[in-house]
Amino acid sequence: MQTTVERTLERGLPEGVEALPWLFKICKNLWIDEQRARVVRMKAAQTRALDPEPSISGEAVALGELGLREVERALEHLPAEQRAVLALVAVEGLTYREAADVLETPIGTVMSRLARARAALAERLGRSTASAGDNDD
Repeated sequence: MQTTVERTLERGLPEGVEALPWLFKICKNLWIDEQRARVVRMKAAQTRALDPEPSISGEAVALGELGLREVERALEHLPAEQRAVLALVAVEGLTYREAADVLETPIGTVMSRLARARAALAERLGRSTASAGDNDD
């Protein structure tokens, strides 16, 4: 009822309308809106309660950081030209053509430098070049 009175005071009654039926209509519509909102809130609360909390494994984070450091060290041993191509294609996501344009070299040179860089990384990281080639573009 309080919300009905507040709404009527804020907006006023339209001209030529009987007050009691109009107030009843406002009250009924507010009640329906509240019931709908309650159902939505209950469904949302149940859905959140069923969702498992995401967990972060400390071990997985530590292993990921170790792997990242290992890759960084392996990258340091590559020639600058191979590092540049690898960074443009594998990290930045450029196509071979875009990398060739950036480096102002033929696309074949980009492809061969990338192949040599991947093979060198795979060898340094103790993986076979066949498994490193499985992710080729």
